[in-house]
Amino acid sequence: MPLIKRHKNKVTISLSASLPGDVCGVFAGSTCVVKCTADPISDLRESIMEMIQDVDGVCDWNDIEELVYCYIALNSSDVHPIVRQAFLSLGSFLS
Repeated sequence: MPLIKRHKNKVTISLSASLPGDVCGVFAGSTCVVKCTADPISDLRESIMEMIQDVDGVCDWNDIEELVYCYIALNSSDVHPIVRQAFLSLGSFLS
């Protein structure tokens, strides 16, 4: 839940995120990072690749499906099309 602080002529927002409790596969111990970006598709694609490379044991589509679920669960519905596009753009790498 965002924490909004108001200061003179300035508003700051502090965000935190945690994985859904039902994530129990290879990504269960992962750390969530909140990021502001001007190029969300590229940044999501880079994040996805980092997750796949950094987590030992990503070996099948069930792991990839769980990763998709994590990104969907952690982002608002207006970001879901961008998440989908980022994953689909990696299709040849993931197959």
